[in-house]
Amino acid sequence: MNLTVARIGAAIDAVSVAGFAICMLIGFDFGSYLVCMFLAFGFVMMISGFHAESDKEHEVAADTALVLSGVYAVLVLLVYFAQTTAVRLDSLGDEAWRIIDYERFGLFFSYDLLGYGIMSLATFFIGFTINAKTKVDKWLKWLLMIHGAFFIGCFLIPMLGLFNPKNSGLDWIGTLILEMWCLYFLPVCILSYFHFTDRSKGERAALISKLDK
Repeated sequence: MNLTVARIGAAIDAVSVAGFAICMLIGFDFGSYLVCMFLAFGFVMMISGFHAESDKEHEVAADTALVLSGVYAVLVLLVYFAQTTAVRLDSLGDEAWRIIDYERFGLFFSYDLLGYGIMSLATFFIGFTINAKTKVDKWLKWLLMIHGAFFIGCFLIPMLGLFNPKNSGLDWIGTLILEMWCLYFLPVCILSYFHFTDRSKGERAALISKLDK
């Protein structure tokens, strides 16, 4: 059951990342926000799968990653749920609009970047827990750990104020960065799916071998 849930989470993330990339290209903001909520659900499921199979030596790294995945999920779900409800449906005052409207690069935009920075830290720590014996796992391990570098930009950009309404001409740069992130993270989701699939097959083969004896 553990591996099944983790594998489903990896599949949800793969579909969500692909959907997010497409929605950005066609300018479908509501779709972008919606699929990113499912990305959060799938990510927690996926990290929980890695956590469940970690050994005693990497217990602290696995626990850290699991907690960080939950923090990420809370932050981005608050941001995107607000975009698909209050921002889209309600007549907000200008002050509230400036704070929660993602496209105005306000507080919720900063929370979103913080959330993805924390997600990056989660992948960094969970990368330590993977006992890479196959080529798939070796690639997965390094992609997860290198992904941790995204934390630096996600953490500093809101403080530096690089994105704000006055610099609306930078929108295309933000879209390009996000598309590049999708190209990077999609293989992580796919390799994670294969990782859990291989583990499931291994456990099934071991069980059959024990029954035969």
